[in-house]
Amino acid sequence: MKPSLLLREVLPFFAALAALIAATLVVDAVLHRLNLVWVGRYLGIPGVLMILASFGHSLRKRGVVSGGDPVLLLRLHERVAWAGSLLVLVHAGVHFNAVLAWLAVAAMLINIVSGLTGKYLLARAQRWLKQARADLKEEGVADADIQARLHWDSLTVNLVRQWRKVHLPISLAFAGLALAHIVAVFVFWGWR
Repeated sequence: MKPSLLLREVLPFFAALAALIAATLVVDAVLHRLNLVWVGRYLGIPGVLMILASFGHSLRKRGVVSGGDPVLLLRLHERVAWAGSLLVLVHAGVHFNAVLAWLAVAAMLINIVSGLTGKYLLARAQRWLKQARADLKEEGVADADIQARLHWDSLTVNLVRQWRKVHLPISLAFAGLALAHIVAVFVFWGWR
């Protein structure tokens, strides 16, 4: 019997999220160890710029720009947004003392989770479910039994399909909160 959808597809998703959190903790620990904690204060700037640079894929997908290979832009989006998120998380962990900044990071974390959902779970889950149905059919299992055996896996796939309903609006919320945080920093910065 094949491992369940949870073991094959959902746990790798959480492993990818854990890798981002672990990388954040490692970078933060290195900064502390080298007595460079102050560097974290400024990592938000390149982090946000990298996240903004990663939007080429979204612009191409929505027809705003016509150039570029969509697959290459998607891979670039994933990698650059991950690295930018890492920098912003290190920034947030080092200097974090305002509600607006907390809200921006919370929105970014939700956005990361929804982006990873699209990347890791949706296509793989659909492919796995289709293959599981085909395998059971090939074994001669009746359609009703296939439905019963794969009931929870089907519900899992249907839930994962809803990821786009979260990803775009939360991206916009993160952008707005990050912009408000940046404006607040400039307004309240000690410019003396």
